[in-house]
Amino acid sequence: MNHIKIEEISKSFGETEVLQNITFDIKDGEFVVLLGPSGSGKSTLFQLIGGLLQPDSGRILLNDQDITGTKGNISYMPQSPSLLPWRTIMENVLLGQEIKGKKDTQVAKDMLDKAGLEEFKTSYPSQLSGGMKQRAAFIRALLSPQPFICLDEPFSALDELTRYEMQSWLLSIWEENKQSVLFVTHNIEEAIFLADRIIILSERPATVQKEFDIPFKRPKKKKKWILSDEFLFWKRKIYKELEGEEVI
Repeated sequence: MNHIKIEEISKSFGETEVLQNITFDIKDGEFVVLLGPSGSGKSTLFQLIGGLLQPDSGRILLNDQDITGTKGNISYMPQSPSLLPWRTIMENVLLGQEIKGKKDTQVAKDMLDKAGLEEFKTSYPSQLSGGMKQRAAFIRALLSPQPFICLDEPFSALDELTRYEMQSWLLSIWEENKQSVLFVTHNIEEAIFLADRIIILSERPATVQKEFDIPFKRPKKKKKWILSDEFLFWKRKIYKELEGEEVI
């Protein structure tokens, strides 16, 4: 069981208060999306969860163990793929396991095959397209031994068609593994498509403004319901919440 709790986390940089008493949890196998204005502290929160920063107050629990300020407990995928250019794609996806001293080359091979990267195992990142690099980076995150994954706007730099394909591919792979995920995006459609639950942060200093349970059953087929009345209802509802309008 992989369960993470964020308890009353606050963080300031100098006189600038970024996060204020942030509290939420992510259940085992849950896909949670974080939405909020630019500058609301979403990336800061990721750095706190990853142990790169120490909060001013509050704590972070992973499976009831306090991991506040400690590194190596989560798998993190930033906006850019961050693949090491001198390593092959196979070597890149095995990096997390290699650091922990245990590699499973067969599982990595199987996942690369499913991602359509079977011909590029021995290629280098410079030889891959943007979408292919993102697939490799996500497989690296999945193969890392940590039980919890943070994804920080991983598709923001992709064109719309590639982004849609990556969203669908991500869900298909995630549904086989069901690791606990916290995903940051500014895109409301992407949030609704991916999430079990959406957490909305306020303007800085960020607080948890609202949480929405998304009712769409998995597996989700975006083309079938993106223009449906129910989808548009949720898109309007979340948009109004982000804009601070009264939600009816």
